[in-house]
Formats: sequence, C-alpha cells, structure tokens
Amino acid sequence: MDYFVKEGSVVRTIWGKSDTILFIFAGAAAEFALNKSVDWLYFTGKLPADPIGRLFSTVRYAREIVFSSKEDAFKAIDMITQIHKGVEKKRGYTIPDWAYRDVLFMLIYYSIAAYELLEHRLSDAEKEEVYDVFYRVGIRMDLKDLPSSYVEWLPVREAHLSDNLQKSNYTEDLFIQYRKHLGSMRFKVLLEGQKLVVPERVKQLLNFNDFSLLTPAVPLYKVSRVMKMDWLLKHLLLPSDYKDQIKALNVHP
Repeated sequence: MDYFVKEGSVVRTIWGKSDTILFIFAGAAAEFALNKSVDWLYFTGKLPADPIGRLFSTVRYAREIVFSSKEDAFKAIDMITQIHKGVEKKRGYTIPDWAYRDVLFMLIYYSIAAYELLEHRLSDAEKEEVYDVFYRVGIRMDLKDLPSSYVEWLPVREAHLSDNLQKSNYTEDLFIQYRKHLGSMRFKVLLEGQKLVVPERVKQLLNFNDFSLLTPAVPLYKVSRVMKMDWLLKHLLLPSDYKDQIKALNVHP
C-alpha cells in the first residue's frame, strides 16, 4: 500500500504513543490560546465548550493522516478543509492563511519537542522528515508561502511566534475552561507540562518561569514505561471520561 507516511518513519513513532501526543497537545493548547486567530474557534463555540473533546477530534484527524494510505489521508485533509470553509461561509469572511500555517507549525514544532522530551534528540534528517509530512498536508490544503525545508522553516516559525501571538481575553478564558474541564490538580499538571515544551515566546506571554515541577519526574516516568507502570500514572492524572480514548492512542489505526 502507498502510505502517506512511510512505514518505519519517525513520524509514525511520534504519533503512535499516547504520552508523546499528550505533550504535543499540552504545548499546542498553550500556544493556541495566545494565537490572534483563536476567535475563530470561539465563533463556533466548540473549543470553550469542550476543549478536551476538541483535542481528541484533532488527534483523530492527525492520526488518520499519519497512518493512512495517500488516498485516505487526502480525504481526511480535504474534510478538514471543507469543515473550515463551512465555518468561513457562516461567519462571512475567510480565515487568514497565516492562521492555517500557525496551526500547521504547531504540529511540526510540538511533534519534535514532545518526542525529544520523552525519548531522545532527533537527527537533522528526522526533523526534516517531520517537517515534510506536515508540509505535504499544507500543500494539500493549498496553503501559500510554506518553506520547502525544515531549515528554511525555522526563521519563519520564529517570525510567526513574534507576529501572531498575543495575550488576550480569549487566552484567559481558555485557561479557565482548561481548569474547569480538568480539575485543579490536573490543570496544574497541564501547566507544568506546558513549561517543558513551549518556546520562550510562549513562556513570556503566559508568565511561565523556566522551572517545571515535572522536570525531575520525566526520568522517573521513562523508567515507569520500561516497567509497564506508566498507565497507572496516566490513570491518576487524566480525566476518567477520556481514559479509553487515551489508551487507544497507543494502537495504530
């Protein structure tokens, strides 16, 4: 079968483990709350009403793309495009192209950051591989001005962080919703986890310090995975309503 992401790719490894995916979306949850285009998801009302549910909805699409044939991956990407076009029609104007790129850039950045936190540093070739997968997603979505390589993308990513993020009322409300849906303890874990993967620009805007209480726990967590005890930790830290969905993330579609 002609897969969208080849078998044996590091991208399949990254998106085939629940703990890596959870850190990807912990980081993205922080950064997206700062994005100047976050009002688009407030227009639909879906993000503030169920931020955890939105996370799993996005995960399903991303994993469908990563583990599918080219034909099925293209169908999933086209469905994402159609959904957004529908929202644009209801609101009466288009989502800016840079906003689409920002979301794509988050998936690239946090895929690498989460994997390197929990596993090991990626080689330049592996980072290029991660970039290429999401670059092809962007091309299918007909996004403009996408850098052709990971190296060319790095300064563009920095420019996006500088130009397209701001702390707003939406930021504050989203974090209130995160706390409401996770509970105080799990919300604290989320914040500490975000500190481990978000870039400096995001830390500055959210007033995060450089120290995370989870820093000393990461090596212990790696040991717990070897001993098959990591699910006990997830059981304690994750909302019970989503445990089955989180466990399923370890199974390739």
